[in-house]
Amino acid sequence: MGFYDPTEVRDNCGFGIIANVNGEPRQGLISTAVKALDRMQHRGGIGADGKTGDGCGLLLQMPEQFFRQFAEKKGWQLSKKFAVGMVFFSRDNDKRETARQLIEQELQRETLAVTGWRKVPVDNQVLGEGAKSSEPVIEQVLVSAPPGWRKKDLERRLYMARRRIEKLIPNQEELYISSLSSLVLVYKGLMMAADLPAYYADLADSDMKTSICVFHQRFSTNTEPRWPLAQPFRFLAHNGEINTIRGNRQWAQARAYKFQTPLLPDLQDAKPLVGLSGSDSASLDNMLELLLAGGMDLFRAMRLLIPPAWQGDATMSDEMRAFYEFNSLHMEPWDGPAGVVMSNGRHVACSLDRNGLRPARYVLTRSGVLTIASEVGIWDYDEQEVIEKGRLGPGQMMAVDTYTGQIWYNDEIEDELKQRHPYKQWLEQHRRHLIPFERSHADKLGQRLYDDETMQVLHKAYLYSEEELQQIISVLAKDGQEAVGSMGDDTPTAVLSKQPRLLYDYFRQQFAQVTNPAIDPIRERHVMSLSTIIGREHNVFNEASG
Repeated sequence: MGFYDPTEVRDNCGFGIIANVNGEPRQGLISTAVKALDRMQHRGGIGADGKTGDGCGLLLQMPEQFFRQFAEKKGWQLSKKFAVGMVFFSRDNDKRETARQLIEQELQRETLAVTGWRKVPVDNQVLGEGAKSSEPVIEQVLVSAPPGWRKKDLERRLYMARRRIEKLIPNQEELYISSLSSLVLVYKGLMMAADLPAYYADLADSDMKTSICVFHQRFSTNTEPRWPLAQPFRFLAHNGEINTIRGNRQWAQARAYKFQTPLLPDLQDAKPLVGLSGSDSASLDNMLELLLAGGMDLFRAMRLLIPPAWQGDATMSDEMRAFYEFNSLHMEPWDGPAGVVMSNGRHVACSLDRNGLRPARYVLTRSGVLTIASEVGIWDYDEQEVIEKGRLGPGQMMAVDTYTGQIWYNDEIEDELKQRHPYKQWLEQHRRHLIPFERSHADKLGQRLYDDETMQVLHKAYLYSEEELQQIISVLAKDGQEAVGSMGDDTPTAVLSKQPRLLYDYFRQQFAQVTNPAIDPIRERHVMSLSTIIGREHNVFNEASG
């Protein structure tokens, strides 16, 4: 694979959503989404053959009527609640048959009935040589749920079945399940965006209708195109990078035992809950899928994963600050730059990270069509039909409930979230604070806790150097703030050092420095601390002068 490193899979893409606010399914939304993808072709890589793309695709609200009509023609009986799995098989007959049997076995283990398999009609003549060489065999499995099951019940058991299948066949080139759901369906691949409906005949079928379309055009800077890495994933599509991805994955591993819910009593069987390889976007999708399967709603899940810069926002209410502080105790942010579009089959939403370095602009028309995309001009709407235009700001979220026709703006989402539970009361009752110096008892001020001899012993035991005492501890004590310095570290790594080092010195923090627009230290003060701003400006100066 040459310079390819699977642990460094990141991308910078074009993305968007188009939805009929009143929930009426239309075939026109699909053709409009394809046109939008085609106009964002500049955001995707193109192979030397001129036909192999970096990956593009659509995530649709489940077109139930389309599959009921197909089942009726086949003489199959679909239950009231059913699901469809979009499966990428190996071209090897034996591996494909083994994977098919495993899928049926695990679904039947969940008391789900495999109604039948449908070979997805495709035309690989539109593919380039690169895409064709790795093209999977694509089939759909139709799954019927027992009577009385709700869609949420079905989703949870499908999730567990799929995770067991993925653990038994971890090689995505042998088996990859793009989607397995009663709520959504994913069509994606390495074709050019304009050729998406030419490759997937379903997307050009007049009977294929949806009220939600999430679309994505992938551009990867350091990875080879792969069918499984094309987006959207099972619930979301992502533009940007998750620069904290290694920490997010490791924390997901470390905290796996804490993820418990009576809705999924066997959840621990699904570990690892977040993919440790593949793209950062795929791991983010894994975590969102986990939270949704565990009973969390889309709004809370996304505010937990990608919160705004609440710490430095002086305009935020105490109740909203308590909500974010409570969430921060349970999960670290998946830090961008990130723009995310997503759908759970009912809601469709877009969210930006706290810096807002990935644009998202929206247009709402009189006919009830809402579009949010990474750029304007992706489809030809009539300006006279426009009711509202705008853009999402840093840390903001916007959503549509296609069941009720309600458009949720950022303030409305936050007002709804902060009222669900008494977060402020919980924090006041259970949070413990260090006592500030000015609140200490007068008789304690000016008194030393340790004499010189004891202090030297403690300094030696915890390996405090003279530099740390003077440059860091002294600044904290005198000024009450963190010391400001550059990123440079010219000390030997612990394993090569001749000096005694603490155990945690043998572990290094990975620092991500990405090529984003310069941050205005005044306008963005609520996003970054003063030391971060000074450090960033210092390093920008060094790079420019170096």
